[in-house]
Amino acid sequence: MEKTIKEGTEAVKEPETKEKAKEPETKTEKAEDAQPAETIAEPAKVSKLLPLPEKRLPEIEELLKSGVHFGHQTGRWDPRASIYIYGERNGVHIINLQATLKHLAQVLDKIQDIVKNNGKILFVGTKRQVRSLVLEAAELTGMPYVTERWLGGTFTNFATISRRIQKLLDIETKQKEGKLAHYTKKEQAKFKKQIADFDRNMGGIKTLSELPQAIFVIGVKEEKTAIAEAGKTGVPVIALADTNIDPGMINYPIPANDDAVKSVQLLLRHLVKEIQEAKKVK
Repeated sequence: MEKTIKEGTEAVKEPETKEKAKEPETKTEKAEDAQPAETIAEPAKVSKLLPLPEKRLPEIEELLKSGVHFGHQTGRWDPRASIYIYGERNGVHIINLQATLKHLAQVLDKIQDIVKNNGKILFVGTKRQVRSLVLEAAELTGMPYVTERWLGGTFTNFATISRRIQKLLDIETKQKEGKLAHYTKKEQAKFKKQIADFDRNMGGIKTLSELPQAIFVIGVKEEKTAIAEAGKTGVPVIALADTNIDPGMINYPIPANDDAVKSVQLLLRHLVKEIQEAKKVK
């Protein structure tokens, strides 16, 4: 059974509009019947995380329904993950959901402590299927994020990264104030490209004035550099721990399927709820 069986994703293709407005038959008719062009409102953005759950922890049934228990194929496991494995079914490891709930509760306690002390949690997830989820979670909580790619040195060379961010923030400010108009068109185009590149690569961390108090990672295999830098700089790592990784490299692991969208959605909802609740009472 392939890992991809965990979660099917459907691409929704918007229907193409083929009808054209009927043109008036005469100039007179055109002048008399012409109406102002109708403004077509863009469809509202549909949330993938709202509404948030009422309870602090999910029920076992919810975890099962979301596929949180599905690990990787038995031939692709990391033996060090065995402490979180319940068993095997059809060649796929099954994650112990009691362990999931236990560790999720510990993570929520840690998150609550960080947020109540005005700390920041950096959300990291660059896998295609989780990018939009990570971005929404960060937006709902006002936390920094990385969804494109991890820039080497983000933590280990934070001083240099901070200077780059400040330089580009200054350019953004000049643009908003109209001061870039004093430059040549070629220079303005260069500045706009710098801002676009900045937003794509560092836009999610431009509010970081210091190292965060923790990072939350979805995709340990993909985010090895971020985890390594966090370890070197003493930033605690919170992450979903699937059966193909060593949970020992994570300070606060949550045993769970980190590939299926529904699994990630469910767990992110509870993290977002905890952060929002902690902000209300700090």
